[in-house]
Amino acid sequence: MSEALAIERVTKRYGQFVAVDEFSLRVPRGQVLGFLGPNGAGKTTTIRMVMSIIHPDSGSISVLGHPRASEVKDRIGYLPEERGLYRKMTVREILEYIGQLKGLHGAALRRRIDEGLERVGLGDWKRKKVEALSKGMQQKLQFVATILHQPELLILDEPFSGLDPLNTHLLEQLVEELRAAGTTVLFSTHQMNQAERLCDRIALINKGRLVIEGTVPEVRSRFAGRVLVIDAEGDLGHLRVLPGVVSAQVTAGHARLELDEGVEPNSILQSALARASILRFEVQSPSLQEIFVKLVGGVPVNRSLSERPAAEVARG
Repeated sequence: MSEALAIERVTKRYGQFVAVDEFSLRVPRGQVLGFLGPNGAGKTTTIRMVMSIIHPDSGSISVLGHPRASEVKDRIGYLPEERGLYRKMTVREILEYIGQLKGLHGAALRRRIDEGLERVGLGDWKRKKVEALSKGMQQKLQFVATILHQPELLILDEPFSGLDPLNTHLLEQLVEELRAAGTTVLFSTHQMNQAERLCDRIALINKGRLVIEGTVPEVRSRFAGRVLVIDAEGDLGHLRVLPGVVSAQVTAGHARLELDEGVEPNSILQSALARASILRFEVQSPSLQEIFVKLVGGVPVNRSLSERPAAEVARG
């Protein structure tokens, strides 16, 4: 089976509110998928349905080839957004307890605990009570607990929230190591730069519907040629009001412009040359952050990249 997770036209309602609306998504085995969307988009609701915590009103979900995550729970690692630890237990006791729930025992369990704690810099804290750990240390402990049994599918709901840059980098490295070992990873995040660094694929959800899905290069290529970066000696302020310039960030000697569909970059260059000496003129694909802002502000369409014409995707 090539897919670790398959979601087919899943809908979840709470009264009159539609939290997830005929949402479909497939996650290939061994890949990292970034699950993106604004607050209230339906990400956590979708993840809870995947984990069989709540159930869809319609549609189907297949997790590692089974209709319910509960049937393969020992092959899944799940780190929810709302986390909790038994504060009076020691770090080792917590991991022993969770490891035993996942079917680990004896020397194998002790070895994995020691290796996991050393990897995240908590090797000297194994006999300390959880309440003695900082918030960041507790997050690292929870991450170790989530991957202790070496899951085939790892689901992380906002795993980097609140971490400092060093610990964020550490957990990103762990995700990359897990992918290299063949683990399938789905993680939700608001941080687009992380998605660009870590993900093989991304899926953007808004108002419960899929807006766009594909590899990071595929998504960015749909908007290629729409962003101009200009460095110059002279005034670039007039570029803000040129026809076809959708948005502009202009400072002294620098301009970053988003162009409307069909506008030729060379026409902007000619206007810039009329008033400035150009030092740099570059056509770029927009960042995921820029794409996210544009698409979330538009009308979501429940079609993947392969199903949507390029011009339609560009319009959002």
